[in-house]
Order: sequence, then structure tokens, then C-alpha cells
Amino acid sequence: MITAIKIIILLGFLVIIHETGHYLVAKACKIKVNEFAIGFGPKVFSKKGKETIYELRLIPLGGFVSLEGEDEESDKKGSFSNASIPKRILVVAAGALVNILFGLLAYFCLIFIRYLIVVNNNFLEAIQYSFLASTELIQNMWLSIVELFSGNVGLKDMVGPIGISDMVSKTSGLTEFIYLLSIISVSLGITNLLPIIPLDGGKIVLLIIEWIRKKPLNKNLEIKIQSIGFLALIIFSIIVAFNDIARIV
Repeated sequence: MITAIKIIILLGFLVIIHETGHYLVAKACKIKVNEFAIGFGPKVFSKKGKETIYELRLIPLGGFVSLEGEDEESDKKGSFSNASIPKRILVVAAGALVNILFGLLAYFCLIFIRYLIVVNNNFLEAIQYSFLASTELIQNMWLSIVELFSGNVGLKDMVGPIGISDMVSKTSGLTEFIYLLSIISVSLGITNLLPIIPLDGGKIVLLIIEWIRKKPLNKNLEIKIQSIGFLALIIFSIIVAFNDIARIV
């Protein structure tokens, strides 16, 4: 039961800050947000704000922000499709960037506190050490991605939700939990920015193509590309899930 609560807190928190990133940047760019939902499935709670419906749903393993004109053409005020491409790219990238920034900040703070307590009670040295450690974390994440695409790292080495749940179950104490939370947050953010449809990075690629062409892609073609990408992502997720189960048992 405690493990389930920890998993829900970890995944729920990462989803909340991710979707809040999309939400806040959309608001700052004067883009209308129709829905802000945490979780999937049946609605547990729903409240209508000035222009946004805020929802809490039964399955706490995801969430979404629905923007006016994001999935269809709309001439209404505050439409995503009518916003400038730089604004749209910023809105799409915001969720992943928030995950990366939060993860790095949490990781930095943990290393900083540990250095002060265990190694040396020197404020400036602790800042320097924590900064270098955080930089190394990003470098290692990047090298992992490069190795994945170069074939040096296979699908058997990757971890999905089941594997993450197993790691969460093995954490003991708040420090270990926050450490894992920070690592997963950075990893989630970087992964989401990969140029793969339907990830946010893939959406950014389509927006850049639209920017270069000075006109959007054919809607039917875009739907086909997204459908193929979504199917590939599902297959990938299933393979990773099977590998997680095989690794655990």
C-alpha cells in the first residue's frame, strides 16, 4: 500500500508540474486553455473557471492540457493555431522544460545539503560541487540518448513505468525518494523533447517544418504521421514493459 502511494505521488507530481508548464506558458502567450486535467478516465472532480475546466480524473498516471485550436482549426480569440510559431513551440516545450528544471533543482539541493553535512561545511564549495554534479547528470543523460540511437544501448536496458515502480518500491526515506524523483523528472523531460511523434519534441519538429514551409502540413498527412508515431510508441512501451517484468521476476 505504501509503495502504491509513493508511485502515485511520484508520477502524479511529475504529471502535474509537466501539464502546469504547458498551462502557464499558454496563458502567458494569451492562448485559451479549454481543459486542464490530471489523470485519465472518469472524472472525479470538475470545476469551471473563467475559461478553463479543471478536472481530476480517476487514473493518476497522466494528464493533459486542451488548448483552443490545438487539434482543429479555430478562428476564436486565443486559438493555438492562430498563435505565432515561436509561441506555439514555447507552449509545447514548456512541460518538458519544467520537468528538467525541477529535476535539476531538486538534485542540486540534495547534493548541496549532503556536501555541507557530510563533506565540508563550506557554502561556496558546496555550490560549486553541486553545480558540477548537476552538469554531469545532464551529460550522462545525453550520452545515454546518444548510445541509444547509436545502437550501443538496447531496449532491454530501458526502463518503463513498471521498472520505475520497482525502483520506487525499493526507496527508503525521503532523501532517496526525492533523489529518484529528480532523476526521473530530468529523464522524462529530456525524453519528451526527442524528435519523435507523438512526443512534444515531435510536435516541435512539425512546427519547425511549418515555419520553414510558411504554411501548415496537410491535415490528413499530419494525422497519418501522428497515428503511425502513436502506434510505434505503444509497441515500444509494450516491449519495454515486458523487459521490465522479465528483469523484476
